[in-house]
Amino acid sequence: MSPAPLPVPSAAVVAEDVARALAEDIGTGDVTAALLPDRPDCAYLLCKQDAVIAGRPWFDATHRALDPDVTIDWRVAEGDAVRAGTVLAILHGRNRSLVSAERTSLNFLQTLSGTATTTARYVAAVAGTGTRILDTRKTLPGLRMAQKYAVRCGGGDNHRLGLFDTVMLKENHIRAAGSLTAAVQAARAQWPDLPLVVEVEDLTQLRDALAAGCERILIDDFDADLRREAVRIAAGRIPLEVSGSVDLAGLRAIAEDGVDCISIGGLTKHVQAIDLSLKLGPPPG
Repeated sequence: MSPAPLPVPSAAVVAEDVARALAEDIGTGDVTAALLPDRPDCAYLLCKQDAVIAGRPWFDATHRALDPDVTIDWRVAEGDAVRAGTVLAILHGRNRSLVSAERTSLNFLQTLSGTATTTARYVAAVAGTGTRILDTRKTLPGLRMAQKYAVRCGGGDNHRLGLFDTVMLKENHIRAAGSLTAAVQAARAQWPDLPLVVEVEDLTQLRDALAAGCERILIDDFDADLRREAVRIAAGRIPLEVSGSVDLAGLRAIAEDGVDCISIGGLTKHVQAIDLSLKLGPPPG
């Protein structure tokens, strides 16, 4: 089970996501559900593959948007790892609302559980090294907060939410400022209270970033020898983050070189949804 409740995006964010998704699916009305006698019924939510579950707030909000009186009895918590064949929840409500909400609620849950499941694999690969797994801004448009929440459900951490909450100086910013040191000075002068991350392309820039000061240094596409030398030079003074060309097979070796963080766009960019189904009636057995 999850050790503590996970921070969930605000109810307003969840409601906006759900309203947008229902509008595109139901439109002017569910013409097929309208054929059903509108009576009380039950349904069960089945997970068809091993997964880490994430997305309950969106699933619940979808069903409650169509039937405020629906009851949802969850058998698992957010962040739980489950086996194929697990019944995740039992729902009681009106059958028209249950079937109208089915696809949208599953879309949220299967997508976010996919993100959490992938993240959990990466987190497991670096277990015991002290290296943290971070996400990036490579998210599905309109689902940034949801996917970053799912990363946390899988045991990962959020890099930054967007362009507004962290200053991140990359190659183009440094070039436009004239030098890394000048870019850092400008960032500190204008945004003194925001975290500062600096991307470096070689060991000279690494030394400049260490001298200038920041919250984290991103060593992008360093080979193994350069990465180890970067760890030696930094000597723990400022956390080092690796990104670029990182896959699951090579993850452990990178972590064992002593870096503090590894950021991976594939956690949220390459979404492989979890196979779920919502079936009317009580669960078998």
